[in-house]
Amino acid sequence: MSVRDEIREANPEFYERYSQIEDTDEFWEFIVKPLRQSIRVNTLKAPLEVVVERLSEDYELEPVPWVREGFFINVDNLARVPEHSLGLIFGQEASSMIPPVVLDPKPGELVLDMAAAPGSKTGQIAQYMENGGCIIANDPKIERANVLIANLNRMGVLNTRVTTRDGAYFGRFENTFDRILLDAPCSSVGMIRKSWKFLTGWRFRGVIKYMNIQKRLILAAYKALKPGGILVYSTCTIDPLENEEVVDYLLRKTDARLEKIELPVKTSEPVLEWEGRTYSEELRKALRIHPNDNDTEAFFIAKIVKPGEGEA
Repeated sequence: MSVRDEIREANPEFYERYSQIEDTDEFWEFIVKPLRQSIRVNTLKAPLEVVVERLSEDYELEPVPWVREGFFINVDNLARVPEHSLGLIFGQEASSMIPPVVLDPKPGELVLDMAAAPGSKTGQIAQYMENGGCIIANDPKIERANVLIANLNRMGVLNTRVTTRDGAYFGRFENTFDRILLDAPCSSVGMIRKSWKFLTGWRFRGVIKYMNIQKRLILAAYKALKPGGILVYSTCTIDPLENEEVVDYLLRKTDARLEKIELPVKTSEPVLEWEGRTYSEELRKALRIHPNDNDTEAFFIAKIVKPGEGEA
């Protein structure tokens, strides 16, 4: 039985929906192919070159093209690597390193990570801020927030305060944050490579549920963003209703603009027409990443700019 047939048998509705977006054998094989292990070197604890030199004594490292601190590594179990226990490296999927790179936070800024757990991107943001300024790292579920705190402690993050609010709560802090990351809760199609359960458990009603949550969160995030600030919206799914639809919704409701993302990463064509809807041509500036583009998880990333005072 081919991979395509296995997926069709496991979840016919899933297969029917996403074969409308891409229907190559390569796409279906990469949807379920196990992920390569990747790491981010944590420069909050040691210089990049020192950690890379040490790891290279025992492992093969391949640079992730779009993140200076990212590497693919030939190890089956990171828990056995001492540098991982010490917080010198952090296991992080290669495509999930893109949103903090696009956010490009600076030391001294006020940053909101609206859906932060388990904390890999928060740690990466703190790394770029050199532990300066302040990050509000939020997750509404206390058990996830506890994991977030543990990971931030292990990474040596000192500039972060963890909160457990519904993300929409931050909308009341109008024009406050220099930069905001909304790595939104989603239907996790990109994570099927980690677990088959994301395929068998996928339901269309879940997509609708997440889309409604995402629209509520992105409006609150944009409201909390300073004029001239940067909002990065990302998901690890390929569904147009959770990606292009949500960003198009923001563009229609506000004065938000998109900015083109320049990174050495392969992408798929944006979905500009879907189920009778037509989306803004501005969506061409976002990154739609399918699993077979770079042999990573699926991801969607949009860089959103709030016009500064006096700007049209």
